[in-house]
Amino acid sequence: MTPTIRQARREDVAIIVAMLGDDFLGKGRERSEDLAPYLQAFDAIASDPNNTIYVACDPDGAVVGTFQLVYMQGLSLSACKRAEIEAVRVHASVRGQGVGRKMFAWAIEKARNDGCGLMQLTTNKKRTDGQRFYDQLGFEATHVGFKMMF
Repeated sequence: MTPTIRQARREDVAIIVAMLGDDFLGKGRERSEDLAPYLQAFDAIASDPNNTIYVACDPDGAVVGTFQLVYMQGLSLSACKRAEIEAVRVHASVRGQGVGRKMFAWAIEKARNDGCGLMQLTTNKKRTDGQRFYDQLGFEATHVGFKMMF
């Protein structure tokens, strides 16, 4: 399938949250019955020019994938501008059909065109399929990440 990529709209939030919750990790942390906090977060993201949520749509316009692209200017690596890709999900009904690969190709091209010198991501250690996928795309596991929740 060749999806169309576009910026997410407020009306996409429900399906995005459903995709975020549709895996073994997301089931316990996403609360799709109350969209208010997600809509508030979406509005904050939409107002930030360096932070955008995108969706992939099938030929009928149905949302079948999503990702968030965040740009950060850094001082290290000769003042390299970075792209961070987050919250990557493909709808269960189209997994294995190349949607994720096409989303990444689109995101990488966009980041390059917008002046980024690298793209980075983190993934949960338990997402072994995702780790293989990112490796196949050419990402290298060069760092160890840490997280503190509060």
